[in-house]
Amino acid sequence: MRLCSIASGSSGNCIYIGDDTTHLLVDTGISKKRIEEGLKELEIKGDELQGILITHEHVDHIQGLGVFSRKYAVPVYATHGTIEGIKANKNIGRLPEGLLHEVQVDQTFRLGDMDIRPFAISHDANEPSGYRIENGSKSAAVATDLGIYDDYTIENLKNLNGIVLEANHDIHMLEVGPYPYPLKRRVMGDKGHLSNELSGRLLCDILHDDMSAVVLGHLSKENNYESLAYETVKLEVTMGDNPYKGEELPITVAKRTSVSNIIQL
Repeated sequence: MRLCSIASGSSGNCIYIGDDTTHLLVDTGISKKRIEEGLKELEIKGDELQGILITHEHVDHIQGLGVFSRKYAVPVYATHGTIEGIKANKNIGRLPEGLLHEVQVDQTFRLGDMDIRPFAISHDANEPSGYRIENGSKSAAVATDLGIYDDYTIENLKNLNGIVLEANHDIHMLEVGPYPYPLKRRVMGDKGHLSNELSGRLLCDILHDDMSAVVLGHLSKENNYESLAYETVKLEVTMGDNPYKGEELPITVAKRTSVSNIIQL
């Protein structure tokens, strides 16, 4: 199984997860051209994708969905609430008939040789979800846009080999930064985004010996930077109640506007 962030950040998200026979995208929040360029680096063509999984309807997760789907006719999978949000977005345009497929959280479905389990997340969208993806031998998940997490979240992220995990903001940078007060409250709220500190604490709860890749994603452009997210998460792991040390873990930070390293799980 391979995992690669084509783009990840507050301005656009697109994650690839696949293997030799099945190729999936989680979110298409960048332009069709950038998605195509990312797939080219993975030596995959748009019409070779088995599906696009959408986490929620915010523009940084669906920006390129309409144009890309109309060109390649790739099936799109999302919860009922997310599909309604996609349909309501006039900028996406009309999608070809039969392309949108409704899924339900906590109900596994199969694409190619992948089992996909959507799980509910806490975010200010219609019916947002993360995704856990398994191909029998390996498993990966995308867990971003989490205002908070709980035991349910942890249960869905246990025993993974790889994860794209939100580390959206540094709390101090957000507090003193340029955002207006209501937006600061939203980001820090239960339906907002996960801070670096909370990201590290969540990671402590799901670490195990076979976790071979942790990709920190969805970093805020204004309220975070790569080295700060990395060091904060690493410190939380080292200080946490677990047998691991942050510097020993395979932690990387997804690039905002370019393709990150391809990770073989």
